[in-house]
Amino acid sequence: MKKRVPVTEIMTKNVLTLSTQDNLEAAEELFKKHKIRHVPVTAGKKILGMLSYTDLMRISFADAIGDDEYDVDTTVYNLFTIEQVMAKEVVSVAPSTTIQEVAEFLAKKEFHALPVVDNDELVGIVTTTDLIKYLLAQY
Repeated sequence: MKKRVPVTEIMTKNVLTLSTQDNLEAAEELFKKHKIRHVPVTAGKKILGMLSYTDLMRISFADAIGDDEYDVDTTVYNLFTIEQVMAKEVVSVAPSTTIQEVAEFLAKKEFHALPVVDNDELVGIVTTTDLIKYLLAQY
């Protein structure tokens, strides 16, 4: 297995983002359309927070979920803003961070995505799925 490979080798570079002006219904649509689970919330290229599909599920209440786990009663979305639901304490990594360092960090934490930030600008996102695909490619 290669050593010292930077996270830029596996991160998503064309990152889909939301702004605090977007609503939660638009966020859910983005998650479903692109089959993703994490979206950085930005102002320009500066990251303000992270929103996950799990964050939406938490505010939707279990009894509001239909037979299909992806059908959520979106009425509750009108009660909250993206800024209220997103994680504001965002941990990020630099482009030079190694894949091994990212893997070690994600293995210890309770989240599954890290924004990659260079000079205070969002340049990518790396997820546990990216790590798994990288490891599988090694075999």
